Amino acid sequence: MDAAGSEVEEECAQYAGQFQSGFITTEGGNLLCSKIIHLIHNNNVKSQVSKVLHECELMMYRSVAFPAIGTGQAGQNPAEVADNMLDAIVEFASKRSVQHLKKIKIVIFQTNMLRDFYESMKRREDSGSPATDSWMSLFKSFFGGKKQPTEKKKPVVLEKKVDLATFQICGESQKNVDATESWIKDLILKEQFENTISDELIENFDERQYEMLADLQRRKQVTIQLEDKLSPPCIKISGISRDVWFVSVEVQKMIQKIKDIEEEQSKAKLVYNLVEWRYPGSNDSFVAFDKLTNMQLEDAKIAKKSHLTVTINKKNFKVDLNTLQANDDQGRAINIQRVPKNEGKL
Repeated sequence: MDAAGSEVEEECAQYAGQFQSGFITTEGGNLLCSKIIHLIHNNNVKSQVSKVLHECELMMYRSVAFPAIGTGQAGQNPAEVADNMLDAIVEFASKRSVQHLKKIKIVIFQTNMLRDFYESMKRREDSGSPATDSWMSLFKSFFGGKKQPTEKKKPVVLEKKVDLATFQICGESQKNVDATESWIKDLILKEQFENTISDELIENFDERQYEMLADLQRRKQVTIQLEDKLSPPCIKISGISRDVWFVSVEVQKMIQKIKDIEEEQSKAKLVYNLVEWRYPGSNDSFVAFDKLTNMQLEDAKIAKKSHLTVTINKKNFKVDLNTLQANDDQGRAINIQRVPKNEGKL
């Protein structure tokens, strides 16, 4: 309210007692927004968020920014607040009648609350519900940056050299020959199996993953087929059942590794938007750590660890997280910085 200015305070006083819908709307004052929606304290966070979203749509606002409602003086559990706020946003975004409100932001100043909102989002994304597709994109630009369109890849063909086995069946009658042929086919089919793995992340496979697939195909009695034109893309594995299961597990590990890397990068970007760790550069300037190291330092500080080893200019430094002093293997000491971003801003 201090940042908004005295005119907003006077407008609030003018509308005092007129909270028919649980909120009043004033001008933006000194803030970089056109309107401010003021909420009356209410433990039902989901209901409050829903009312604000519907008001924004009714008034044809294009964007809205929420704080983590109720986590300040009201003392509500951040994890429950995250679930309630995201529940309200999911329900709102899934309605076909929404036409005007295009951007919804949740502004989090307390670094320790990031995990609560991040985990709440991931639970919804991992649930695989079709309803999440329409609203997850609203958050990805804020939490993880906009996903750049991937360059169209050429179809990948995994060649498989097959050694043919020929059976010559002789018998006293055609009936005996047919019975033997059927018996041999049954034996072969009992050992044959096919498994299909579908996942959007298969689209992100590069030369390393293709080489691993080719190596698996060479070493095991399987044929691997990539169907990258399907949505989602899939990998079909066929061959002897025990080898199919082995290769299927390896493919799932490859997918999970890509997923873990993307989640780590997304989290690192999120942390970097809130706090920046720096080390000394040239001419008394400071240089920002890479986003992954930045996240590791912040995680270690939140976990109240005393030390963390990082790499600066290809040298290992042991950082004292209490004094923010780092020492290399030769005893050289430098001071590093932790600089919160947007601190004190609305």
